[in-house]
Amino acid sequence: MRFTKSWDDILFQILVNGFLITVLLVIIIPLWRVLLMSVWPLNYIDTRTYGLWLEPWRWSFEAYKQLLSHPSFLRATMSSLIITVGGSTINLLLTVPFAYALSNRDMPGRKFFITFVMIPFLFSAGLIPTYLVVNKFGLVDSYWAVILPGGINIYNCLVMKSFFEGIPEELKEAARLDGANDLQVLMRVVLPLSKPILLTIGLFYAVGHWNEFFSAILYLNDARLQPLPVLLRNILLAANINEYVEYNAFSTASVQSFKAASVFLTMLPMVMVYPWIQRYFTKGTLLGGIKQ
Repeated sequence: MRFTKSWDDILFQILVNGFLITVLLVIIIPLWRVLLMSVWPLNYIDTRTYGLWLEPWRWSFEAYKQLLSHPSFLRATMSSLIITVGGSTINLLLTVPFAYALSNRDMPGRKFFITFVMIPFLFSAGLIPTYLVVNKFGLVDSYWAVILPGGINIYNCLVMKSFFEGIPEELKEAARLDGANDLQVLMRVVLPLSKPILLTIGLFYAVGHWNEFFSAILYLNDARLQPLPVLLRNILLAANINEYVEYNAFSTASVQSFKAASVFLTMLPMVMVYPWIQRYFTKGTLLGGIKQ
């Protein structure tokens, strides 16, 4: 049996495709312009293409070379990696057992704990109380100040809880009949089936930590601990950019190239990681959002 599309369906498809292409262009064009600006040769003046085209044989990577060889950029990159990898690991170690416990319908006091979880989800304690707690525990000027206050994201926890609830209860019961306790059920039954949601929530946490700016500004007074977003902000607002590059750097690249290169290098890791996780992303989000 052949199904023919009506004019309404065709028009709807055209509008959707047009909208998605527009969104893609809105994202791609600024990204492409930043990339080209970062490889502009010294004293380059663009009067024809509005910064949207430069012959590849004229590209200059001196801005990247100077940034990647400067200690402050390398130190900030290492700080971002520590915060992202360490923070995402701790987030998952805390979120997974908590979400699994909430997904267990036989857990005593389950409704109370779900209600208790929803309170900080809807109402925040505020900036000053949070800072006082962090300061009281002596976490200021340490990576723990950036990582621990957001140890469990309530939204991510609820999404993971919904995913765990979608796993057939028969599999868990079969494991319990074989003598497995709750921890063994989680490790041997639930987690092997939860790769999509683990990667999805891990990506959420990783992107949040990689882009961590406000908490780093608030708690990390030591410049040696500040991550890439803080360094990027300092570079973009700096009246004198010499403190972030070598003293003779401007003989090979312009200030605009240095700033554009710093923007591109900061966002590049997440852009590279996302395609590897993207195939799990939609599955994990959709299944985690289904209410059983």
